[in-house]
Amino acid sequence: MNEFDQKVNEVFAGRVVRKDLSKKIKEGINVPIYVLEYLLGMYCSTDDEDSIKEGVKQVKKILAENYVRPDEAEKVKFKITENGSYTVIDRVDVTVDVEKGICFASLMNLGLIRIPISGEYVKKYEKLLAGGIWCIVKLGYFKEDENEDLEAAAKEVKRKDKDKDLGGVLIVESIKPIQMPNLDINEIFEGRKQFNIEEWKDLILRSIGMEPTQLKQREKMHLIERLVPLVENNYNLCELGPRSTGKSHVYKEISPNSILISGGQTTVANLFYNMGRRQIGLVGHWDCVAFDEVAGIQFKEKDGIQIMKDYMNSGSFARGKDQITASASMVFIGNINVSVDVLLKTSNLFQPFPELMANDTAFFDRMHYYIPGWEVPKFAPKYFTDEYGFVTDYVSEFFRTMRKYNFSDALDKYFKLGNTLNQRDTVAVRKTVSGLVKILYPNGDFTKEQLEEILRYALEGRRRVKEQLKRIGGMEFYAVNFSYIDNETFEEKYVGVPEQGSDKLIPEGLTKPGTVYCVERSETGVFGVYRIENECVSGNGKFTRTGVSNQECKDSINNAINYFKANKQHISANISTTLSDYLMDYRDLQGVGNAKDLSLATLVSLSSAALKKEVLPKLAVLGSISISGSINRIEELANVLQVVHDAGATKVLLPNNAKKQLIDVPDDLLNSISLLFYNTPEDAVFKALGVE
Repeated sequence: MNEFDQKVNEVFAGRVVRKDLSKKIKEGINVPIYVLEYLLGMYCSTDDEDSIKEGVKQVKKILAENYVRPDEAEKVKFKITENGSYTVIDRVDVTVDVEKGICFASLMNLGLIRIPISGEYVKKYEKLLAGGIWCIVKLGYFKEDENEDLEAAAKEVKRKDKDKDLGGVLIVESIKPIQMPNLDINEIFEGRKQFNIEEWKDLILRSIGMEPTQLKQREKMHLIERLVPLVENNYNLCELGPRSTGKSHVYKEISPNSILISGGQTTVANLFYNMGRRQIGLVGHWDCVAFDEVAGIQFKEKDGIQIMKDYMNSGSFARGKDQITASASMVFIGNINVSVDVLLKTSNLFQPFPELMANDTAFFDRMHYYIPGWEVPKFAPKYFTDEYGFVTDYVSEFFRTMRKYNFSDALDKYFKLGNTLNQRDTVAVRKTVSGLVKILYPNGDFTKEQLEEILRYALEGRRRVKEQLKRIGGMEFYAVNFSYIDNETFEEKYVGVPEQGSDKLIPEGLTKPGTVYCVERSETGVFGVYRIENECVSGNGKFTRTGVSNQECKDSINNAINYFKANKQHISANISTTLSDYLMDYRDLQGVGNAKDLSLATLVSLSSAALKKEVLPKLAVLGSISISGSINRIEELANVLQVVHDAGATKVLLPNNAKKQLIDVPDDLLNSISLLFYNTPEDAVFKALGVE
């Protein structure tokens, strides 16, 4: 045992387990990992190999003799009738008849309900009343010398039976939890003081089965961020990335307090509230509800998404006359099937969500954090630990207890947030800071530098959400330049997102003659980036085009061709439309559909190809013309310029009639691009080619 493992065993004696042991046994029996590790913690929490082997043997024996699979339920019931009693391992939860003051147990795998249980056990193990716990349960028949509350419960079971003999009533004779029945949080607070921050991160990661020595610092933070929904109430998290990165592992295996909805299909009654039964759904029974494969999310009811948005925003929702409150966090996980660079060029990072949500900015604005799943390595055996970590049930109970604490004001001591963060941004950042502090500094003991690391990470994840909202919703979400201010030095520091440095749609350097980039409204109503490639070859005056199917766009191209033919001499005497053919290819670079009008961009492209002269580097052409050469007005200029900027253009060709609209464009956006104004179509061609 190395020095760190020895320290872990000394500080948290009986609360840690060697993770390779649980892996070996788990492969042979389908028992929840938190149950398995609790037993291993009881019998194998030592560094003596012989004792560990003996402990593993004991755990296997207990599971073999007492763990009941659902398909063995009838066999166990028969053994109880045959032997008078039988001991099983099952999940037990207790309900209370308040009127009569009696308690009844239900056993999940056995399918038994209304089994009388002594109130003494319920007082001792309160978690039986809060969703239930796994226990070693001895079941038997009622005997005359049982205590009064068991007798009262047995009589209630027999109330409708003509046979009043209580001897045939099945009861819980004894019960021993094999999950943490109670947690002393001060044990965690005091134990945390014995570890520095890197040691504590490693212990947390090993507790969820990961090997920290194989991970970079940033990868560690992403895995720890996955845990925030388990410690923070009403926290909305999104993680999209490649397959096999363990996105759903935490919510399915690590905590008995979270539930994973596979496939994403559910109902309002199941998730939120069943009006027929007047019973709250999953959000009222679990700390965290995770949706696997977001692409499949759908509700049978039309108002499902609206209720979800209401809940994600306020932690409550209305059903009928009732306003229901719950604290479950929501997690959305799914796969990205293309590279992030391609996605950022052609769409946005929320693209895997179903069509029902795809352009719903109100839904995505409720996300508190977006984990960049593409930065998490694909899990191989080396990423899973064999070292000591907390018993899974112990760490999950620690997480659940921390939901009662609040560190959302932790950053106020040293920092304040910049002016560009609106109310939702502020709430999101504070909740992320609070959640990470609960996991990494549960006793609230941290330095300014440690908090700054958390704050920067929190700002980055929320900015990633806003960057996508800007792509979907335009200028409404323009304020993405997130910052924070040091309370001592008053220095303002800005936080970006790494993936924004990816290659742009409009490349650096000169392009081939005839190649033009432009931004226009598409047939679907959104603005998109388009590339026109044009080659002028010897011929007899043919104009051939590919890549356009929309009639409105075809008409605009015909207008440009006719104007080019009629006015070529005003551009250059060297242009011929009778001895040359023009081969034009149109490309929608963002997959938003055909453009409505590409007339001016086509005219510039034809002129560039005919003169064998490149357009200015990193130029975006804006505007359209009629067949007579009139310059049309640009709609929503601020949104168009934002798309231009995101595409990578540094120069923009604009009609003079757009000058009045510049008042609506933010200053920092204007300062990032050079504006070239034109009066006529010919003037636009000259400016684009850099001809004075």
